[in-house]
Amino acid sequence: MATVLIIDDSPTEIHKLTEILTRHDYTVLSCGTAEEGLDAARRNHPDVVLMDIVMPGINGFQATRQLGRDQVTQDIPVIIITMKDQETDKIWGERQGAKAYLTKPVSEKQLLSTITQVAQH
Repeated sequence: MATVLIIDDSPTEIHKLTEILTRHDYTVLSCGTAEEGLDAARRNHPDVVLMDIVMPGINGFQATRQLGRDQVTQDIPVIIITMKDQETDKIWGERQGAKAYLTKPVSEKQLLSTITQVAQH
């Protein structure tokens, strides 16, 4: 099954997403900062990245842009998962290269269908 990298500074959110994904046989990697996540994406080349936006240091928009510009990681689809639900945030996320934008809390069905959708492209 696919490998998913979760980049989120909330241990609770990482735990919730990991529980859902492992129940569906995904391999899950997680990082608490965007900097760690960028390194992990380069090293492990996951099938999908789940990216929070509001984090200390580099935010999720900046990290998504960096993944898209890096030769090693540019083909990894990024799904932004955040509390920020403004339309302008969604548009900005897509402009940074995100393939999908989900607002927390994310349902299991929505998460799994979005991962399947972006992983096929």
